Amino acid sequence: MADEDLLIRAATQTPTSESGGESGGRSLPANPEAEATFLGAVLIDNRLLEELPIALHPDHFFEPLHGRIYERILVLIDKQMVVTPVTLKPYFEADEALKELGGTGYLARLTADGQGLLAPRELAQQIYDLALLRELVSVGRELVEGALDTSDEVEPMRQIEQAEASLFRVAEGAAGTKDADSFRGATSKALEMIETAINSGGHISGKTTGLSSVNEKIGGLHDSDLIILAGRPGMGKTSLATNIAFNCADRYLRDKRDGIEKTVGAGVAFFSLEMSSDQLATRILAEQAGISSEALRMGKISRDDFQQLSYASQRLAELPLYIDDTPALTIGALRTRARRLKRRHEIGLIVVDYLQLLQGSGRANDNRVNEISEISRGLKTLAKELEVPVIALSQLSRAVEQRDDKKPMLSDLRESGSIEQDADMVWFVFREDYYVALREPKMPTATDDPRTIETHQAWSQEMERVHGLAELIVAKQRHGSTGRVRLRFEPKITRFSDLAEDDYQGDYE
Repeated sequence: MADEDLLIRAATQTPTSESGGESGGRSLPANPEAEATFLGAVLIDNRLLEELPIALHPDHFFEPLHGRIYERILVLIDKQMVVTPVTLKPYFEADEALKELGGTGYLARLTADGQGLLAPRELAQQIYDLALLRELVSVGRELVEGALDTSDEVEPMRQIEQAEASLFRVAEGAAGTKDADSFRGATSKALEMIETAINSGGHISGKTTGLSSVNEKIGGLHDSDLIILAGRPGMGKTSLATNIAFNCADRYLRDKRDGIEKTVGAGVAFFSLEMSSDQLATRILAEQAGISSEALRMGKISRDDFQQLSYASQRLAELPLYIDDTPALTIGALRTRARRLKRRHEIGLIVVDYLQLLQGSGRANDNRVNEISEISRGLKTLAKELEVPVIALSQLSRAVEQRDDKKPMLSDLRESGSIEQDADMVWFVFREDYYVALREPKMPTATDDPRTIETHQAWSQEMERVHGLAELIVAKQRHGSTGRVRLRFEPKITRFSDLAEDDYQGDYE
């Protein structure tokens, strides 16, 4: 055991730059003896790795040699080999650090007493926790060094955002940089998504939109996706986003009450840069109570309506929908707030209303196109970092109004082509009745020319045909085909719902 003691003493002495350096004259948190004991237990019984409470990685080990041994163990087990000191020996015969400890005989000494078999889970948890503490020390050191820098180039708010992002990675257990997923890991995630789709009963592999026709077209809202929801003013972008946010949060609440673990619902963070939180709440209450939102705002409701509203309010009191109506947010501040909500409330969906009201970092303010590009990239990065779908509402250019065919196209996305490039899905909301209503001819009288009466009758018939109908145009989708989904829209209560038709989808052209 003399060589092992030598290793332990060397590792617990003042750390070298390779091991992370000192922090205020004190050694970094580490327990190389626990690492050695844990490795010995794994070499005795490889099945211990299947029962670990956490995902332990080689970079969680303080002593580099232990990290290399653990990495080789994982490789050999992945090849379905039995790992023992004998099978490990060929891979470490040239290892210089091991030679200092007497060579490959150290591998056999790791298994000498088998004490690690008594508490392997606890040893693994301690190794993991100490790795997180070392990462926290590293974040603190960088924060202090950055705060002491008083040069003109320093942006304090930017440093705060970076520090919070680093702390979030530590809190999520992502000490150091994220390793690339093996294909085995990637296929496991894919199978989990497929299983969720089967169990959901609604062919949903992501979060639900609450609209069956939309779910069938897109398979739900997928984690790490950026979804752009665009449309001209008056089309109902905010209404649809609010409906989806409510439906997703409500499904999560109902599944939680019913004891369903694998839910397709989720807590939702709604960043409203245009409307206040009480305005959004009024929309949701109006939809759920079936009362006109305009009547609510003006107080033109009966006592029965108010009672119905009160019941709806009580039912929605525990809804996991968090509204942030802070105006003029920067993309950096939004990401910081989203991380906090993720950490505190485990949100699974983010909605931003709307993209053009966000601000960039300030470095690209002289060029609006560059600023929008920075914002769209930031939203996509946020989706990947938090592993949640992000729905960002976007304006369309006025070019739509100049065409006879008012249906939007990808080229109509306002101010930057990067929005289309960064998005995993692009949706357009289109309501033909909005444009038909604008074309209403003069109301005829009994003395008018018959052609005037016929013109108005033709308009009335067309308006009747399209009234209350809406289309969600899926113009881009990385996971599937593009196309149209026909929906019902009730403007009085700002609610989108499934259309009771068999043929509600068509090809997008």
